[in-house]
Amino acid sequence: MKASLSTDNALERFPVQSIRGNFPALNLDENFVFFDNAAGAQVPQAVLDAVNHHLLVNNVQRGGRYSKSLAVDAVIARARESVAILLNTRDPSEVAFGMNATSFIRLISLAIGQTLAERDEIIVTDMDHEANIATWLAVPNAKIVWWKMREDGNLYVEDLQEILSSRTRLVACTVTSNALGSIVDVAAAAKAAHHFGAEIFLDCVHYGPHGLIDVQAMDCDYLVCSGYKIFSPHMGFLWGRREILQSLPTFREDFIPDEPPAKIEAGTFIYENVAGVDAAVQYLEGLGAMLQEKRHNSRRDNITHAMQAVRAYEGALSMELLRVLREIGATIYGIQDESRLHERVPTVCFNLPGLQPARVTEGMADARIGVRDGHMYAPRLMRRLGVDQDSGVVRISLVHYNTVQEIHRFQDVLQSLSRHA
Repeated sequence: MKASLSTDNALERFPVQSIRGNFPALNLDENFVFFDNAAGAQVPQAVLDAVNHHLLVNNVQRGGRYSKSLAVDAVIARARESVAILLNTRDPSEVAFGMNATSFIRLISLAIGQTLAERDEIIVTDMDHEANIATWLAVPNAKIVWWKMREDGNLYVEDLQEILSSRTRLVACTVTSNALGSIVDVAAAAKAAHHFGAEIFLDCVHYGPHGLIDVQAMDCDYLVCSGYKIFSPHMGFLWGRREILQSLPTFREDFIPDEPPAKIEAGTFIYENVAGVDAAVQYLEGLGAMLQEKRHNSRRDNITHAMQAVRAYEGALSMELLRVLREIGATIYGIQDESRLHERVPTVCFNLPGLQPARVTEGMADARIGVRDGHMYAPRLMRRLGVDQDSGVVRISLVHYNTVQEIHRFQDVLQSLSRHA
């Protein structure tokens, strides 16, 4: 059995072969299947061109009066505006660039740690990446409260409401689990947190390539992403409400103004990678324009259309992937019900009976399919799942340039591994 009839329309309408032509890595080695996108997606040619152009033409420090330095200032300003459009911010100055998401989480946690008073409780989850847990556990004098995942592999706002109080300073949670693929109702979580006068910090790293980000609709207070998940080089960016960022005590050198984004951008970040993320956002805009007959929409409208199409196509991939894993007898962790596909992305952790996760990924590697094994940087989640964190699970993670044919190739290798278990 191949793709179900209910998914045929999404699979047929999405121009995946045309899209794959934008990604040189997919064509450089056509026999290799990239199914480890949660560890970093491939980049379009336009991103490579932007990075190369910056290093070749404008590889200088910003802030000078000469033309090349002024060009760097312009690149950063343009990228900040692009990311602001991607996130639907109110003001581009609310966007800060840096090395990675973890560094930004740490920076904000240190700042919030200096503001604790009667409100000294920080809520974290047992479903998150460790970066959005350990950083908050390290805040001095903070009382940590746990928002626990339910057995179906997702977080529920009803459970959050029971642990919120007038002492809650912040809720830190993921938008999408990097291990289970579960999508959290973060807008409802934000509403619940704000009802008690608390703030909410969202780790949007894993959701970034899979759906539309809208900080206004999410009604969050902080949100962090990593560029390497959304088809750009390694870098991170943080969004925060301007009035909150203005009030936070952050480290800055004497010559840095106490205003966002400068007060959030400690030190020199990698300008060529910022040029790359600007190109990655423009790639998504171009995808949205290509999928529509009307080509004169706003930049935001094009991104919206692109990510809506991506969600529909990836839903079909998720359905087919889950079917393959069920048929092979895998233990699947997280949401499996086809009626709840809107609550997940095509990232799935599983184990096969009688086979260690490392044996599965080695077998896949021999067949030139890249998947990952281990604790997925979420050891607390592994313990919650009853999995040994040293051996962990197998994770397969798809994005919109993957195909159902690749899933069937993956299926063939799984069947061969199971027969020889």
